[in-house]
Amino acid sequence: MKIYLDNNATTKLDSSVLEAMLHELQGPPLNPSSVHFFGREGKKLLRNARETVAKFLDVLPSEIIFTSSGTESMHLLIEGILGSQDSGTILTTKIEHACSYNLLTHLEAKGFTVSFVEIDQSGAPSLSSIKSKITSDTKLLLFSAVNSETGVKIDLDGVGCIAEINSIPLVIDGVGLLGKEKFSIPTGVIGMGFSAHKFHGPKGIGFAFARSNAKLTPLFFGGNQEQNLRAGTENLAGIIGLAKAIELLESQDEITSRMKSLRDLLESNLNKSLPISINGAGKRVCNTSNICFDGVCGETLLMYLDQSQIAVSLGSACSAGALEASRVLLSMGYSKKHALSSVRFSLSRFTTLEEIEKATTTIITIVKKLQSL
Repeated sequence: MKIYLDNNATTKLDSSVLEAMLHELQGPPLNPSSVHFFGREGKKLLRNARETVAKFLDVLPSEIIFTSSGTESMHLLIEGILGSQDSGTILTTKIEHACSYNLLTHLEAKGFTVSFVEIDQSGAPSLSSIKSKITSDTKLLLFSAVNSETGVKIDLDGVGCIAEINSIPLVIDGVGLLGKEKFSIPTGVIGMGFSAHKFHGPKGIGFAFARSNAKLTPLFFGGNQEQNLRAGTENLAGIIGLAKAIELLESQDEITSRMKSLRDLLESNLNKSLPISINGAGKRVCNTSNICFDGVCGETLLMYLDQSQIAVSLGSACSAGALEASRVLLSMGYSKKHALSSVRFSLSRFTTLEEIEKATTTIITIVKKLQSL
């Protein structure tokens, strides 16, 4: 039995999504920008998909911009909102996803100042810490709704309220939130980025929500697709697949409850037999567990689990053979030793009870073996 517990990296394509995409891929050539019959049919499918996504999020269809990924969505929102500005302060954290965190280095080189809100072992910035960092020079607030390594959630409504009161644009990385639980977008949020492959849609397609009063500068130029904000022929099959994946989230409460039950079972069973600790004391989404196994090298544990056909991930990255401790965990105040002993488990709606029970037994056996060495 191959067990996949790395769903925060990517998820299995739902068979219903594949079927919807194949219908378009195997059909006539539909370019929504063409004026003939085929083009009009493609434009109709594009419009229907946009309306599906907008209805689910309770926003306007014109506020949905299809992109290639969560990364592109975040870049479009961040750089698009900053526009031609070349100075000012961006307020964020050191636990943001690389697509945002690494972009900040580029923006610093252009003249912006990046200010970081401190994070403790709760795993998310507090509202008071965000408020204390805002200055008259703050041009943008940038935070993740959910941390991809720990699954800890930000107080989205609270941060939205802060942004609204201070009249500062707030961009939220929503990639880790969609598909995990129901949510509404606070009025203080001017933009959110999402990616389909994180909720059983296809890779290579994402979307940005940009509020109608947001004045965005495009990342690149060409045709007038996506309200003149994302030039290039639309990935219609991918968009249709994304919309279908959104439709499948209508039973979100049931999906959330089931994943949380299995995630909690994994943690409970491990805790009965091993000295473990959960990284991130704050409220988490239903599917994520970042666990420190005392006295065990996380990389070694991952390798043994991989040999046992159980796929998980590290809260760290391997570069040129040298293991580096997770930037996220270190920023939360954990020691390097603790961070290097941590492994992330992330479930999906396809994860089964049998898989969790098998994985738990295998993990306990391997960890005890490694601790005895």
